[in-house]
Amino acid sequence: MTKGNSTKITDELYQYVLAHNPPLDAVQRGLVATTHEKFPQSAGMQSAEEQGPLLAFLVRLTGARHVVEVGTFTGFSALSMAQALPADGRLIACDVSEEWTAYGREAWEAAGVADRIELRIAPALDTLRAMPEQEHIDLAYVDADKQSQILYWEELVPRLRPGGLIVTDNTLFHGTVLDESPDSRGASVHAFNEHVAADSRMESVLLAISDGLTLSRKR
Repeated sequence: MTKGNSTKITDELYQYVLAHNPPLDAVQRGLVATTHEKFPQSAGMQSAEEQGPLLAFLVRLTGARHVVEVGTFTGFSALSMAQALPADGRLIACDVSEEWTAYGREAWEAAGVADRIELRIAPALDTLRAMPEQEHIDLAYVDADKQSQILYWEELVPRLRPGGLIVTDNTLFHGTVLDESPDSRGASVHAFNEHVAADSRMESVLLAISDGLTLSRKR
């Protein structure tokens, strides 16, 4: 099988993409800059800049009112989604770091959306398992430890409303999903991708956006 037409994303072309997407506002830009300044070794965990407008778009597209985020880091993605929620919408943000999420809290307050975000500092599986078991989640964004992705998936899918969306980041994992070694860094992500593709409850597409982004809709 041959791949279709593809375009190499140079630095210049990437800037062109950003210029033709909705621009980040001052709070978002400040948070991105602060993350790179305070956590230069970990800043790669932040969702890509173009994913902020995309996540906001998906919140509006699905009419989401109840969003769950697994893996918040410094809060850029949560900020982007919360800004797109209606005033009575709610986002539950799951993370284990008070240090990282403190910067998110400041940004959420500055953007006027702190009342829409409930930050839960605990292992995400504990937080998910404590949620009501009925179908109530409209959209979930998963960007956390890759070894637990299938476990997160299995907690989220039964709680997702029909037509609801799970967005999973890093599903190409720097190309390491092609490494056949079971001990490779991408082995867990590959296992997750196989699990998602075989799940008849959902319909999914894996997109070559940033480090791979999978959109999964509940049937």
